[in-house]
Amino acid sequence: MNKKLITLFAGLCAVVTDLSAQSSIKSTSKVNSAVVKTIPNKPKLVIGIVVDQMRYDYLYRYSNKYTSGGFKRLMGEGYNCRNHHYDYVPTVTAAGHAAIFTGSVPAVDGIIGNEWFDTKSGRTVYCVEDSTVQTVGANTSAGLMSPKNLLVSTITDQVKIAQNHQSKTIGIALKDRGAILPAGHTANAAYWFDSKDGYWITSSFYMNELPNWVKEFNAQKNPQKYLAKGWNTLLPIEQYTESTPDDQPFEGKLSGEQKPVFPHELAAQAGVNLLEVIRSTPFGNTITKDFAVAAIQNEQLGKGTSTDFLTVSFSSTDYVGHAFGPNSIEAEDTYIRLDREIASLLSFLDTYLGKENVLVFLSADHGVADVPGYWQSKKLPAGTTDALVLTNTVKDALKAAFGEGDYVRADENNQIYLNHETLKTRNLSRAQVFDVVKTALLKRPEVANVIDLQNLANATVPEYQIGYIKNGYNIKRSGDILYFLNPGWFTGRKTGTTHGSVYRYDTHIPLLWYGWKIKHGETSQRTNISDIAPTVADLLDVLEPNGTVGNVITEVVK
Repeated sequence: MNKKLITLFAGLCAVVTDLSAQSSIKSTSKVNSAVVKTIPNKPKLVIGIVVDQMRYDYLYRYSNKYTSGGFKRLMGEGYNCRNHHYDYVPTVTAAGHAAIFTGSVPAVDGIIGNEWFDTKSGRTVYCVEDSTVQTVGANTSAGLMSPKNLLVSTITDQVKIAQNHQSKTIGIALKDRGAILPAGHTANAAYWFDSKDGYWITSSFYMNELPNWVKEFNAQKNPQKYLAKGWNTLLPIEQYTESTPDDQPFEGKLSGEQKPVFPHELAAQAGVNLLEVIRSTPFGNTITKDFAVAAIQNEQLGKGTSTDFLTVSFSSTDYVGHAFGPNSIEAEDTYIRLDREIASLLSFLDTYLGKENVLVFLSADHGVADVPGYWQSKKLPAGTTDALVLTNTVKDALKAAFGEGDYVRADENNQIYLNHETLKTRNLSRAQVFDVVKTALLKRPEVANVIDLQNLANATVPEYQIGYIKNGYNIKRSGDILYFLNPGWFTGRKTGTTHGSVYRYDTHIPLLWYGWKIKHGETSQRTNISDIAPTVADLLDVLEPNGTVGNVITEVVK
């Protein structure tokens, strides 16, 4: 009897367990089905964020002071490409913004620097200059800009083309090049900051008059309000343990200040335009975020039937970094505050569209070197030199070898532009001239190498550097001879720091993906800056930009 009861009981348990499992499967299926239904076929809005001069390590260096809603949210809920790099030289703002959104390199897209020497006109050309357009929104020349020097399409262009131009594209940055190049050729608008009156402006390339909402935003005079508060640390200054103490001799100063120390009063004084100074404070990022939110709301981005695209470049990190360097309290405070601006933007998007309707990616246009003065104080090899001294070294050597003559037309982006008319008149070959230049420059201890840009096959440099040089060399816009300085060295600055080299501190930058269809995870596999645009194209099922050289990051899209 007991055996029968035990058998019966076991059978009943099996039935109950089976029914429970079936119920659980049905319940799970319903949940999964519901989750699938909440993910739209395409995002309502794509936001490409560029943090100007953000080195990769900043994601972690200040993380104990970041909030849960900014960088940590992007990493904790999104996908982190940890080993993300630029694969060309020079690593500068214009080239970086172009590469992110074209999936290309300077050799193809034509943006070989912030400026370059034009051999036809005999003058230096600014990357987004355009004398055929007019400033819209101010009585200055700051709006004589357009993307005409960009030789290829952008992912923003391709998204618009794929939707028969039914969507909206808007670019925003303090810097004109940071707004114009990401927004592409077909943008509805690109807005940048004019320091004369503190207005957001544009050019007649996009429109003939500012929208009313932009005029109303400018009328609020938000930059002046932020300046009135001055700049002190967000947290007690003794908590900034990731940085060197305040007031270092190798740090630069804000205009009108006697010392590079907190608090920065930002007080009005003769000869100082504080609306220009605001760029070099965290408040430049704040007004950028405020304007971006206003653009989303007033342009109803993401509220139509097509996928809209907004590009936002936070420029103040670059201004602050140049002035004070990455080991300064100013830089740390700027990133702590930027983290909160990003958290504010993501929180706004939660309520405005919902995370599942927004695709966000964040990267940087280049990294940055540590301040040579700081490295020297720690007995590390680094230094600065004068570009004019290097140029004169070349000129003097050529005169000594071949007699008086105008041999050099310009020196831009560490590239020497030779005067080919003089070489032709003197019956000089490139090889003769290059040998003299190389010998002269290599005598200087700060010069690491000298390369003939039209004879890379015989260049004696590491293999990976050859690829960087080729990707950065545009036959119509680049110079004849390139010189590299040693790691930790650069030209121009006695205080603060800069970027532009082939070295990892300038090439290793963050890449974070977040939102629509993005799973949580990370990879340490190498990815290149040119991979961003084709990855966005793959996610959106559109054709990649026409100058793309990068590849889809499969870990992000699968």
